[in-house]
Amino acid sequence: PQPTGPPCPSRKPRMNHVEMSLAPDMLDEENRALRAEFLGDVFGFYDLPMLTQDRYRQVFQVHNIEQFVFLIADDPPMTCARLDHFGLSVGAEEELDEILARARAWTERDDRVEIIDKKVDDHGMIAITSIYVKFLLPMMIEIQWWDFKGMPRADQGAK
Repeated sequence: PQPTGPPCPSRKPRMNHVEMSLAPDMLDEENRALRAEFLGDVFGFYDLPMLTQDRYRQVFQVHNIEQFVFLIADDPPMTCARLDHFGLSVGAEEELDEILARARAWTERDDRVEIIDKKVDDHGMIAITSIYVKFLLPMMIEIQWWDFKGMPRADQGAK
């Protein structure tokens, strides 16, 4: 049976943010600036300085004002297993490759950048290509590209 959930006639509920806690020192000016530069360059996240509080909070818009990553100071801070992550998807493999190239370039600047290289999980009618990247966050960020193998995508209409 399909889940019923609330009717929500205006639109279906959707995920809008991820919150992670960091040690207060990881939210100092130097780490905030470095994190903002990395997340902006690699993923296109936009640091929202009007929401920043030194050693307490940093917030990033993720491509839409209703989507964001919220970082907050806490003691003890969040800890995660290596593969704990949140995910984003892109519409083309070339876009995934560009993000991967940008992350790799950052490894030359800072050895704290972690990358799990490109992998394809082929499920027959669909193949999902993914990468994982981590830098100055407790969780990794996964980027996926879904190859529907010639079938039209719902978000692009029929070809």
